[in-house]
Amino acid sequence: MSISAAQVKQLRDMTGAGMMDCKAALAETNGDMEAAVDWLRKKGIAKADKKSGRTAAEGLVGVASDATGAVVVEVNSETDFVARNDGFQDIVRNVAQVALGTDGSTDAVASATYPGSGKSVAESIKDAVGTIGENLNFRRSTKLSVSSGAVATYVHNAVADGLGKMGVLVAIETTGNADAARAVARQVAMHVAATNPLALTAEEVDPAVVAREKDIFSDQARQSGKPENIIEKMVEGRLRKFYEEVVLLKQNFVLNPDITVEKAVKDAEKEIGAPAKITGFVRFALGEGIEKEVSDFAAEVAAAAKG
Repeated sequence: MSISAAQVKQLRDMTGAGMMDCKAALAETNGDMEAAVDWLRKKGIAKADKKSGRTAAEGLVGVASDATGAVVVEVNSETDFVARNDGFQDIVRNVAQVALGTDGSTDAVASATYPGSGKSVAESIKDAVGTIGENLNFRRSTKLSVSSGAVATYVHNAVADGLGKMGVLVAIETTGNADAARAVARQVAMHVAATNPLALTAEEVDPAVVAREKDIFSDQARQSGKPENIIEKMVEGRLRKFYEEVVLLKQNFVLNPDITVEKAVKDAEKEIGAPAKITGFVRFALGEGIEKEVSDFAAEVAAAAKG
């Protein structure tokens, strides 16, 4: 099959590999982008699989919390300009408050009653399209709760209190001082915003992700020409390193890289006054996972001129 320049560019943006290497990878994998990334990684040409492309969604992420729980919601708009609109900010703020009174699931929040309207959140957001002048969409929400302890919130790139481009929740269970626990959990939330871990513990990492990494590590190790028993140990070592990079509790703590997040929480127990344990986290980055069509403006102008 023929490989287009656009495919080569996309793979280059994803991996940082050279143009010829990207072309070869795509040729070897019949244009399968994900397989091409793996092919480059196995050759040691690309270090990581990065998401490419700009995201379609603008808008805001909002957080809200009470004594034992917190929510994070995402409401999208067509342009970033709307995120600075007071009316739109009020909508996101209200949706977050509504979410606190539900189980936090997207469907439950969408069907809950929007304040002062008598209509659902989903209907009220549709009604606001005419007022705001753009297509709006309530995309998702999640809630974390604790039986005792706290759920801390953190908003990155905040445009107003509780509203921004990224929202993080971190739940900490403890019978100790809730305010001290919340302060520690907020530091961990800032860490999560910076590192974007895949899971809380090694056991919670998606088995498909682990299998994919193991396959790549095995291929890389075999290129050394060492015997299988040595290769197995090499793969085990690489997997341990992988977990240290992607598992929250095993990561080096951003605020003190000499210790892990798990150790930082353990050290904070003295101030909290009781054992403490991180039981969950959520990280919403605005528009993640929604690919945006990036038009070639020069090509559009040329096409229009040919008209």
